[in-house]
Amino acid sequence: MQIQTDTHTHTISSGHAYSSLQENVNAARRAGIRLMAMTDHAPSMPGAPHIWFFGNLKVVPRIIDNVGVLRGVEANICDVDGNIDVPEQLVEQLDLVIASLHEAVIAPSDSASHTRALIGAIKSGLVDVIGHPGNPNYPIDIDALVKTAAQHQVLIELNNSSFLGSRRGSHKNCLAIAEAARDHGAWLTLGSDAHVSFSVGQFAECCDVIKQVGFPMERLVSTHAAKLLDFLEARGKTSMSKYHELR
Repeated sequence: MQIQTDTHTHTISSGHAYSSLQENVNAARRAGIRLMAMTDHAPSMPGAPHIWFFGNLKVVPRIIDNVGVLRGVEANICDVDGNIDVPEQLVEQLDLVIASLHEAVIAPSDSASHTRALIGAIKSGLVDVIGHPGNPNYPIDIDALVKTAAQHQVLIELNNSSFLGSRRGSHKNCLAIAEAARDHGAWLTLGSDAHVSFSVGQFAECCDVIKQVGFPMERLVSTHAAKLLDFLEARGKTSMSKYHELR
């Protein structure tokens, strides 16, 4: 399976990751990734950079060594209403916003609360991707989440790190999420969630899930850089023309 994008990577700026942006770019190029998102943790995560870090992403070149770099963030969902820790005016400057539930920011409670939080984030209009929704610590109503994501054209992430120990027990949930996305017309994206450069662009476990459920390739944005750019442009991201050479 050809994969050209990685929508979830971290640099040393996240506080518990170990590689620089340049090291991640080098790894992406070696893995055949044409377009990657730099999505360090937003400020509510312990050790994360100050909000000014994300405002200053304008200094990061759009293309580095023939690899496109999307200026992004992994925002934290902070409450059951789905509010995130990135202000709207900053969201408007970013190319890609992932919203995720993290134990260090919001304690797990019950399925109804988790589902409400994720759906609230989707309906806010500020979020492009729901990050690692298969986390077993945050059980959810999968059908409700997937249907809402499909209606609002928000990507659902299959997170390769979840299969490798970051969120143990995710596999069953991720299979169910992929099946629901297949059946309800939702779009998927693959994120390595790399916290070290060696993980950038590595999607063996995600690809197994895609194949196992027979997910339609036309709704997997990861197969071509142009597909992800078109999806984000349709969501109102005005900077996608700056990556024209990747199309």
